Amino acid sequence: MFKRYFLTGLLVLVPLAITLWVITSLIHFLDQTLIWLPYDFQPRNLFGFDIPGLGVVLTVGVILGIGLLASNLFGRQFLKLWEVILSRLPFVNSIYSSIKQVSDTLFSESGRAFNKAVLIRYPDRDTYTIAFLTGEPSPEIAKHLKGKYLSVYVPTTPNPTSGYFLMVAKKDMVELDISVDQALKYVISMGVVPPRKKIKKN
Repeated sequence: MFKRYFLTGLLVLVPLAITLWVITSLIHFLDQTLIWLPYDFQPRNLFGFDIPGLGVVLTVGVILGIGLLASNLFGRQFLKLWEVILSRLPFVNSIYSSIKQVSDTLFSESGRAFNKAVLIRYPDRDTYTIAFLTGEPSPEIAKHLKGKYLSVYVPTTPNPTSGYFLMVAKKDMVELDISVDQALKYVISMGVVPPRKKIKKN
């Protein structure tokens, strides 16, 4: 009985504690952006005490401001000029262009990143894993492949931000009738949290 109550308590407290820790750590990290403010305008010097979360507000405001600026004609022209300057810096250009291509794919409203969860044989023919469709191989690569191939991303567990990029024959993959979010939760939980069945509406 004691063991059951103890495990039940852990199941309730562990997710809550980790969630609070992540949120607190994120707020603390973003509050470090306040050091970029002029010395006299930093909360500790202006009010005599720190204001937790003010860095989050500042960060969100800066992101929205940059987005607003980049959306008008002047901002787009400035952005083009900035990219031209970066393109002429040998080492910086390779890093910036790679990161920009990935971010454009992930955050663009028309992006195709992670648009479908699929089941593929990996790492051998007798085992399966969940992967996410990311597109199709480029024409230069596709001409060397026999048949229809698709590009997929195979996330690692429990950290899905690292993984493997593969090109898999379409005939060898199975499209799953679950959302990308459900598939990610399944991967992150190491198979403990299975995808929920869809409830059909009458």
